[in-house]
Amino acid sequence: MSYYVYKNYSEIEKEYLKLKTDFENIWNKNHLESKIAELKDLEQIMQRSDFWEDTEKAKIMSQKKSSLEKNIQPWIDIKQNFLDFPLLVEIIKEESSPQEALEKISQELEQIKRKITQIQISLALMDEDDSRNAIITIVPGAGGTESQDWADMLLRMYTRWFQKKGFEFEVLDYQAGEEAGIKNVTLLVKGENAYGYLKCENGIHRLVRISPFDANKKRHTSFASVHVSPEIDDNVEIQINEKDLRIDTFRASGAGGQHVNKTDSAVRILHIPTGIVVQCQNERSQHQNKAKALKILKTKLYDLEKQKKQKEIESKSGEKKDVSWGNQIRSYVFHPYKLVKDLRTDYETSDVESVMDGEIDPFIEAYLKNIATLKV
Repeated sequence: MSYYVYKNYSEIEKEYLKLKTDFENIWNKNHLESKIAELKDLEQIMQRSDFWEDTEKAKIMSQKKSSLEKNIQPWIDIKQNFLDFPLLVEIIKEESSPQEALEKISQELEQIKRKITQIQISLALMDEDDSRNAIITIVPGAGGTESQDWADMLLRMYTRWFQKKGFEFEVLDYQAGEEAGIKNVTLLVKGENAYGYLKCENGIHRLVRISPFDANKKRHTSFASVHVSPEIDDNVEIQINEKDLRIDTFRASGAGGQHVNKTDSAVRILHIPTGIVVQCQNERSQHQNKAKALKILKTKLYDLEKQKKQKEIESKSGEKKDVSWGNQIRSYVFHPYKLVKDLRTDYETSDVESVMDGEIDPFIEAYLKNIATLKV
């Protein structure tokens, strides 16, 4: 694994002090001292001879202790890393050549930085829905074939990322473009914290490139909307009045005509009060497609309710933004230079090829770190 090698010890010390200050701020704002004190109190109580006399109470306290230990230990480990770092630097300097010492110390500091990032990400994935599966919809903006091709490129980027993360995904709806690309695709993504990670992708994605569909080889700007909702289970009640629905059926067809039904098995549902439209055509029967479409609708209505209660979290409202200039969360520039930049975090990279091949973790991590900063 590659890591940044600092130019000199002055640069290392500056970065060390900055990281230490940032970590101490997070430590204080998350009340770690009081949590450690609570853990010590529990340990003392559990050492009493009469602790297990009340079995149910003892089990609850044991579970609480285990949970506290699991949450607190990474913080304690990093704090110890900061305490040990100055001595470690001196030992490495004594035992290694100047350049080798710089490389080893840089690696140690980068490991501490990585641990802090992991803690920040864990803080950002504590919302009640973050552990859920995700339903992701990609829709091209205006621009016909050009935008439809861009939506298809995003679909490929995400499916590559799913594979790297070990996530499973199921295609709920797929509408191919007439010439190339896609008109719409909806996926169910299954994996640990799938929604927590993918909520970072909610919004408008902008592409600038020389169009392969333009004979004059002119530069084109295209947009596509990515909307992500948490998959809700049966324990979450969402009331839907049948009178508020307009349900249409149509003939289903898969990507590239691979699967064409001779019956009107595909289902499209309009929720009249909100204007939300969902559809499903990938199941064999109309009944199955209707059930899947209703499930997608419920997730979107649930998401909409959460938006009303938490208006400051604009990223959950990808459908409400115009798929056009000025509303994008990220720009992907292929020409006249190469750059992918997230406009919310300012994280950027010139390695466009890797990003389009599914290397989007740095963008997701940068966004989650921002969320963690707001939480603490």
